[in-house]
Amino acid sequence: MDIAVVKFLGTNCDKDVCHAIKLAGGNPKLVWFSETDLSKFKGAVIPGGFSYGDYLRAGAISSKTPVIKGLKKMVDDGKPVLGICNGAQIGLEAGFSYGTLTNNINARFICKWVYIRVENNNTPFTKYYKKGDVLKIPIAHAEGRFYTDEDSLQKMYKKNMIVFKYCDENGEITEGANPNGSVDNIAGVCNEMKNCVLLMPHPERASEKILGSDDGLNMFKGMLIS
Repeated sequence: MDIAVVKFLGTNCDKDVCHAIKLAGGNPKLVWFSETDLSKFKGAVIPGGFSYGDYLRAGAISSKTPVIKGLKKMVDDGKPVLGICNGAQIGLEAGFSYGTLTNNINARFICKWVYIRVENNNTPFTKYYKKGDVLKIPIAHAEGRFYTDEDSLQKMYKKNMIVFKYCDENGEITEGANPNGSVDNIAGVCNEMKNCVLLMPHPERASEKILGSDDGLNMFKGMLIS
C-alpha cells in the first residue's frame, strides 16, 4: 500500500516515518508540499520537524501550502491521515480537528519518554489497541500544549474525538503526567469521521524495541488495513 509522507521545508522526521511504515508492511513515498493531487495514495502521514522554522506559529505557514488541498481531499474521502508533532500542529492549523497547540506551560522545549493512554480505539491508527492501553512513546516539542475552549472541548468528548491522554505508567491521568500543560492531559485528537488523527508524541520513534519501545508500530499497521 502506497502511503504519502508529506515533506515541508524544515521537516526532519520523514525518514523515520518512512522506516516505520516499511516495518509495518507499507510502501512510503515522499511527497513535497507543492503537490496537490494525492489521489493515488491510500493514506498519508504528516511527519514532525520545524516546518518553515516554526515562524509565526508552529504549522501556520505549512497549513497554507498547496499539499493541504490534497490532504483535505483524503480526509474528506475517508482515507487515513496521521499528523505527528509538527504534523499535528499543521493539521490543526488547517482545521482538520478542533483546538490548537501552543507553547508548553514551562516555555521550554521538552524531549523525553512519556506514557499515553488510548481513549478511542475506533480510528485506523488505534484499532490494534484496546481502550485504556498505556503506550510508552517519546515527545519532542516546544509548542505541544493542546488547548480549546470549553464548548469545543465538550463537543469533542460527545463526538469521541479525544484519542490519547498523557498518563503515568499505570494509566492514571494525573497533573504530574502532563508534560506540557495540555487541557485534560490531551495528547492526541481526531476529526469527526475518526480517520484523521493528530498527536504530539512520536510513534515512529517507538516502532522497534531497540529504540526503547515498539508501542507505536501498531499505529502504522492499523492505517495499512483501513
